Amino acid sequence: MTEVTVPASGRSLEDEAEAFVRQFHDENPDAGPPGGRLEEVRRSIGEHGTYAHTSAELAHAARVAWRNSKRCIGRLYWRNLVVRDRRHVNTAEGVYLECVAHLRHAFAHGRIRPMITVFARAAPGCAGPRIHNEQLVRYAGYRRDDGTVLGDPRNAALTERVMKLGWPGGPGTSFDPLPLLVETPGERPRLFDLPAESVHEVPIGHPDLPWFGELGLRWHAVPAISDMTLLAGGLRYPAAPFNGWYMGTEIGARNLADDDRYAMLPEIAHRMGLSTAAHRTLWKDRALVELNVAVLWSFQRSRVTMSDHHTEAERFMRHLERERRAGRRVPAEWAWIVPPLSGAATPVFHRYYDDMDLLPNFIHR
Repeated sequence: MTEVTVPASGRSLEDEAEAFVRQFHDENPDAGPPGGRLEEVRRSIGEHGTYAHTSAELAHAARVAWRNSKRCIGRLYWRNLVVRDRRHVNTAEGVYLECVAHLRHAFAHGRIRPMITVFARAAPGCAGPRIHNEQLVRYAGYRRDDGTVLGDPRNAALTERVMKLGWPGGPGTSFDPLPLLVETPGERPRLFDLPAESVHEVPIGHPDLPWFGELGLRWHAVPAISDMTLLAGGLRYPAAPFNGWYMGTEIGARNLADDDRYAMLPEIAHRMGLSTAAHRTLWKDRALVELNVAVLWSFQRSRVTMSDHHTEAERFMRHLERERRAGRRVPAEWAWIVPPLSGAATPVFHRYYDDMDLLPNFIHR
C-alpha cells in the first residue's frame, strides 16, 4: 500500500494539493486552467504517495506563506520575496553552504532583500533536512556556575548542545555567533561555523549619548528565521530559512531589553542618571526609548536597511487595504502586530484583526 504524506491541517494530501493548485492558478492567470496540473498531481499521489511542486508553484507557496504569517507586521512587500529553489541539495554541507550564500545575497551590501531558500521537502519515509538553529545567526549563551548567562540566555540550551557535539565555543564575548547545526537524512547532525564575512553586524552607538558605544552592544543585520516549516499544498519543507529586514523594536525593545535576554535597561538608566527607585519615575520607558533611538541611528549610520515601528505600522495598514481590494482576509495576531514600544501611538493598535490560520504558511516544528 502506498504511504501518503499527511499534512498538518488534518485534511487529505489530495484535498490540500487540489486547494493549493486551484489557488495558484486563480492568482496566476497566465498559468492557464488547472485541469491538466490537477491530473498530474493526483496521478503522482496515487503512484508515489506524494508529488512535487513546480518552481513557479514553490515561489507562489513561499510568498503566500509570508502573506499569511499572522505574526508579521512587515507583509506589504510579500510579492517581492526572492525565492531560492535549492530542493536538490541533499547533504548537510550543501545546506550549510547555501545558508552562507543566503546571508550574503540577502545582505546585499546593506540593502536587505527579503529572501527564502527552500531545501528538499519531507516525503514518505524521508524526513527532509533540518536546521536546528532558531535563526541562521544567533549569539551564544554561556551558562556560568552561578547560574547567570554570558551572551544571549535565549540560546543557552542550544549553546550547551553544540558544545557537547564538539563546538569549542567562541571568543567568550556577549556576541559570539553560534555554529549552524544541520541534520539531513542519513547523516548525523553536523556543526558548521559561519564565516565571519557572512555575519554582518552593526555596532550600537547613540547620536547624543557618547558613552553608549562603551556598552559594547552590536547586532547582526539579517534576521533569517530557520526553525520553521514551510507548509503548502500538503507538502512540508522543514528547512526553508527566510528573512525580511529588522524593525528597530525587535532589537531595541526585545532582544537587548527583555529581562530574559540582554536586559540592558538598568545599565542604560544608570548611565543616564535616572532614578530606578520606583516605577513611577518611568526610568524603564526613558531608557527603552534611548535604546531604540540608538538601534535605529546605528543601522542608518552603517547603511543597513531597518524600519521603525511607526513606518512599519503605516505600511501594514496599506497592506490591509490592498488585501481588502483583492478580496482577501488578512490573518493577524494583535499581540504581535502591535509594536512593543508606543503601541497606542501607531494605527495598528486601534482595531481588531482576524486571528486565523491560512495555508500556505510557516509553522513551528
